[in-house]
This record gives sequence, C-alpha cells and structure tokens, in this order.
Amino acid sequence: MSAMIEGAATPCQQALKRGCFTGQMAQGFSVRYAESLESVAAAAWDACANPPGLPESVGERHNPFVSHAFLHALESSKSVGARSGWMPAHALVKDSRGRLVACAPAYIKTNSLGEYVFDQSWAQAYELAGGRYYPKIQVAAPFTPVTGRRLLLASDAPEGAREALIAALQGLRKASGASSIHVTFCTEEERVALSGAGFIHRAGEQFHFVNDGYADFEDFLARLTARKRKAIKRERREALGGEIEIDLITGSDIRPAHWDSFFAFYMDTGARKWGRPYLTRAFFDAIGARMADRILLVMARRGSKHIAGAINFLGDDAVYGRNWGALEALPFLHFEVCYYQAIEFAIRHGYKRVEAGAQGEHKIARGYRPAITHSAHLFADPRLGEAVSAYLARERAAVAEWAAEHAAELPYKVENDG
Repeated sequence: MSAMIEGAATPCQQALKRGCFTGQMAQGFSVRYAESLESVAAAAWDACANPPGLPESVGERHNPFVSHAFLHALESSKSVGARSGWMPAHALVKDSRGRLVACAPAYIKTNSLGEYVFDQSWAQAYELAGGRYYPKIQVAAPFTPVTGRRLLLASDAPEGAREALIAALQGLRKASGASSIHVTFCTEEERVALSGAGFIHRAGEQFHFVNDGYADFEDFLARLTARKRKAIKRERREALGGEIEIDLITGSDIRPAHWDSFFAFYMDTGARKWGRPYLTRAFFDAIGARMADRILLVMARRGSKHIAGAINFLGDDAVYGRNWGALEALPFLHFEVCYYQAIEFAIRHGYKRVEAGAQGEHKIARGYRPAITHSAHLFADPRLGEAVSAYLARERAAVAEWAAEHAAELPYKVENDG
C-alpha cells in the first residue's frame, strides 16, 4: 500500500481518496496526507517538529514526542494503527519548491482511548441525539499528555504556512467524514491561532516541578516547610529500605534486558489497574535504537534483579516522566522512582522542569506546581459545537479556580517560616 493515501482500502481511506484536500492551495502551498512517517524523510519532518534555534519562549526547544523517531516508533511497533483506533493521516504542507514547511501528527480516530483529554461524554451525548461522533481527527502525540507544538513549522516557513496547515486539517476532516478535529496539549500560541480559525478552547490542569535554581536536592528540600521536608525525607528512607538501590540508565547503557524488565513492569501495572497497555514490546526496542540519548530509565533493584522502573524522556529543557511499573508493592517506591529521582536528576543536569504526566493532586505535597494545559476542538455540527462551547466555558472557570486553590497548597516556605 502506498504510504500516501491513494488507492487505500479502508472506508476512511476511500473517503480520503475521493475527496481529500490535496494538490495546490492558495499562496503556492500543496498538501498531502501520509499514512506512515516511513514515507516522510526524518530530517524534513524534524526540521518542522524541532527546528534549530527555537527561542525559550516556545516552552520547550526540543520536544521528543513530536520527533520523527518517537512517532515512527509508534507506527513501526504497531502501537498505533487501525486495530488501535489510531490511523495515521499526517498532514504535510509543501511550498512552491516542494519543500516540507509545515506538518501535523494527525490520526483518524475510531475511539477516545489514549488521549488524556476526555471527550467520551460528548461522544455519548451526540450519539444519543442521533449523531455519529466517530471517526474524528486527533492531532496529538499518542498516549502522551505532554504540552508541545502540534502545528509544526519550519523555522523559515513562508507566511501563511500555518494557515495552510489548519486548512489541511479541515480538509482531512471533511474528506474522512469525521465529526470533529481535536488538537490536544497544544501550546498557548497555537491555541490562540486555532481559536481564530473557529476552534473551541479547552483548559486542563497538570502538576510540574519547576527548578528554581536549586543547587541540589537538599537545597530544594530547604525551601519547603519543615513538615513537608520531614515527610519527603521519611518517604525516601522507607522507599529505599529493604536493600533497594536505584539505577539511572540512559543512552548506550540501555540494554535489551532493561527493556524486558521494564516492559514486564509496564504490563503488570496496566493489568492490575484494569488499564489498557497501549505500547507494544517492539516500541521500546524502536525508541532504544533511535533515541536512547533522549531516554532515562530509573530502575529500582534488589540485589541483581530490577523490581520496578519508570521511563523518562529528555527534552532540552524538561524531564518528562511517562510510564512506570512495579512487580512488588512497596511503600513510597512509586514516589521515589517517579518523582524524587526525576527531580534530583533535573537539578543535577540543569533541566528547568519535570513533567510527571497527567493529573495527580498528590504531587503538590512533593513540590509540583499547578500548570494549565490547552487543547482546541472544532465540530462539523454547529449544534454539538455550541453545546461543547457552553460546557467548556464553565469548565475553564472551574480549572482556573482549581489551579488557584492548588497554588495556595504548595509546600514551600513563606518568608520567616522555618
């Protein structure tokens, strides 16, 4: 099958062939949709996904989750694909010379799994009213609740390239018969641009550790109230009791045996939580081969056997904690492996933030601060759009209140507090 959506067999792909927005656009841009990043040169994609010289104001100068290596690993390992409900349909915008100047990681979705921006209630309400919510278009890093650029532009993209990319996504929705477009965990700048194109803003809340110039972990602890400082020290002592040691493994030191152990942790934890593990064993081999220098494994070991671990991805500015698992339920080991080790690593290596995934108010007591996330949503049916817009206006107000309340609960000392 061609990597471009031509001559395809599935209903969505047939619809794309019949009516997809391809060919020449205004201002000399052209558009294609790729079923797989196998057909897109890594250097061309990454020149848009993580262009050199990005200013710090973008929030993250290198985001591993929109890189060609990460997204292609999901595809080649069959972590995404038709059976998963994530069918790649990446939007590619080229200039008049045929150079890729803008792109977006886009998927035709037949479910709402693995997104972390929950819209199942919208789907249920719309279908009860006689509508068809799926398929929908998802612009995202699959299974990854991390803010980053979604409308990927080359550093020298000509004027109008982003608008052409948004138009390409709208063309994809129409051709596939999708109900909607969902751009999740986008940047604030992108959210504003999408709002100008008619998208509805949704806000969410996460908790991030901010490295406030700490010299080391003890310096971080010294900034906390005495009660919280003592609690963290106690948790770390108890987590590492029973002869537990921590290994930090990155780059070429990551071996297949480490992936075997981590995958066992990942699958066991998913099964015990009645979750659905999205990532296949092959995914970890793929990222280990393609981007090991952007990975940090934090592995808990008793003797020669690893019993728990967490995978972190490394940007230029942030440490991103993603998945964790354990074969033994030990007190506070999750906090040690996922939070404290990540904080300590970030301080030691000068990272500005640690993002430890979605949700989790328990992170506040461990020094993580509330952070607002953004997504943007566009609906073909104006009735659904109006209903969602009214709901999201109320939700945004609630999120702002929650963030303010959580900020007031931070464990940091105020002046003259010992």
